[in-house]
Amino acid sequence: MGKIIAIANQKGGVGKTTTAVNLAAALGVLEKKVLLIDADPQANASSGLGIAVDEIENGTYELLENSSRASSLVIETTSPNVKIIPAHIDLVGIEIELIDKPQREFMLKESLKEVKDNYDYILIDCAPSLGLITLNALVSAESVIIPIQCEYFALEGLGKLLNTIKSVQKIHNKKLDIEGLLLTMYDSRLRLSNQVVEEVRTHFNSMVFDTIIQRNIRLGEAPSFGESIISYDATSKGAINYLNLAHEILKKNEN
Repeated sequence: MGKIIAIANQKGGVGKTTTAVNLAAALGVLEKKVLLIDADPQANASSGLGIAVDEIENGTYELLENSSRASSLVIETTSPNVKIIPAHIDLVGIEIELIDKPQREFMLKESLKEVKDNYDYILIDCAPSLGLITLNALVSAESVIIPIQCEYFALEGLGKLLNTIKSVQKIHNKKLDIEGLLLTMYDSRLRLSNQVVEEVRTHFNSMVFDTIIQRNIRLGEAPSFGESIISYDATSKGAINYLNLAHEILKKNEN
């Protein structure tokens, strides 16, 4: 039975999509069946895996609307063992359309029941907001990965996200757990990066992944070729970081 993990932080530019795409690819290479759900209207996870977003007719919008079966929305990717339910720009409108629906927070959870057992891991790339799409992702998920960039305002807004997670746990999804805080964009040469790592580890202790995602030029280049870092440059620091993260998640979940 697949474990559903949301990758969320309402701050933009913290490495959510980079983590969603490359963690999916790393788990796939480690022979796990993975479904990636692009729940961000910008559709960067879709294009980052080589999907021509302009040609997508059905995707996460229909999934959230419950107008199409999840299994009919799944697309193959070039990444081994990784499939995706892509996003397209229409997803922007879904929050307004769902607003009057009963049980609107549970639409994604209901849709995923059909495919949950077909995968080892289902990863949801959330939008940089705490709106209804992200709420649907948190209600569906068993755990959440929170990327935090090693920069000055790193912890800004984290309290708000943790409060949202607490209220989801209380009202909608008692099983929701924090898979871990993931430090991203780390540059060992910068004192600030090291201070952020120290501060996050001091505050959150065992909640923080041992793996740190380092700043890496190859990691930034890969999406423009529609490839994960694993396909684009398997020997790069970025690929090694994400493979280490995948190993850490597998060790935590499968022991």
